[in-house]
Amino acid sequence: MHTLSVSALNEQIKGLLETSFSRVLVEGELSRITFHNSGHIYFTLKDSSSTLKAVMFRGNASKLKFQLQEGMKVVLDGAITLYKPRGEYQINCFSIQPSGQGALALAFEQLKEKLSLKGYFEQNIKKSLPKFPSKIALVTSGTGAALQDMLRVANSRYRALEIDIYDVLVQGERAASSIAHAINIADKKDYDIIITGRGGGSMEDLWAFNEEIVADAIFRANTPIVSAVGHEIDWVISDFVADVRAATPSVAMQVCLPDTNELYQYLDGLSTQFTQVISQKIYNKTQELEHLSKSYSQHSIEKQLIQKTREVTQLKEQFLQNISFKMQSYSNDLQNISARFPHAIDSILNYKQSQLNNLNKMLESNNPKLKTKRGFAQISKNKKVIDISELNIDDNFEVQSDEIYISAKVIKKEEK
Repeated sequence: MHTLSVSALNEQIKGLLETSFSRVLVEGELSRITFHNSGHIYFTLKDSSSTLKAVMFRGNASKLKFQLQEGMKVVLDGAITLYKPRGEYQINCFSIQPSGQGALALAFEQLKEKLSLKGYFEQNIKKSLPKFPSKIALVTSGTGAALQDMLRVANSRYRALEIDIYDVLVQGERAASSIAHAINIADKKDYDIIITGRGGGSMEDLWAFNEEIVADAIFRANTPIVSAVGHEIDWVISDFVADVRAATPSVAMQVCLPDTNELYQYLDGLSTQFTQVISQKIYNKTQELEHLSKSYSQHSIEKQLIQKTREVTQLKEQFLQNISFKMQSYSNDLQNISARFPHAIDSILNYKQSQLNNLNKMLESNNPKLKTKRGFAQISKNKKVIDISELNIDDNFEVQSDEIYISAKVIKKEEK
């Protein structure tokens, strides 16, 4: 028997495996998933009793629509190959489908859950659409029927509008990046609204609006964005992220634009209401003006001057009457006084003369020169009249009467 090297044996086994198992479908549970920097994905596929190593190289991995997760049950489409350096066989995966549901449906739910956790769907961050937009951007296919539908509705509803069209891919591998790029550019301009969307189709056809790159562009935009993708039954990720979701592109224009005919009716109603309000206000102001005019007439300066003049005249008349009354009263009093004055003067003079006579008599009776003063003399000391009680022993003093003057000295003093 010919002896083989390890490498030669592995090479033969590799050729045998790859020839015999060039295409296989294998179902199992994902485990030990590794996303390598190179873009390759390494993992293990297992069931209840066995495991199988697997690899999905970057080219095929980039086509995955959903995220591989631990424990996920999948169906692998690939070929068996041998990794010669370690003598291990593995399955080279061409594609992976979730068991029991489509890959796109799973990818949709995964991204929806991811963005929901990031707050992309919160209602409190949704921006309101302006009531009367003047400039909008349409991010859609320039050759699609959806664009024509939107332009037709806009032309019939609201012609006072500037519309810019951003022609983008809406289907295929490069569609998502094309849509996201157009949204980013339009958001930097002064549009009132951005509408992004396309007509109906399969889930694969609409998939560009389920890509995270488009969701990010819508979420970060400062301009209000309307998502109008497919038909009413079609829901895509952009519908959840956008500020407003429209069932179809035509409905999007109806949502964004006012109806000119309705505006005319609204303006007619406003005109009627305005006329009524103005008429009522004019009537109210007229009534108020008449009231103010009457009030002014009653309280005007001229009116007040006349009133005050009358009051002054009345006060003057009252004053003159009071003065006249007082003068008459004083005149009567004066006459009475004048009649009684001579008699009163005589009576007072007689009374005062009698008092004066009495005083003279008292003065004469108390005059020291006229009064007998035996035993009485005036005592003075140092030419100052003093009381006898003020003298002390050895004091020199003078004793004086009307006729005699004596100098003396105190020899003895006794008090009784």
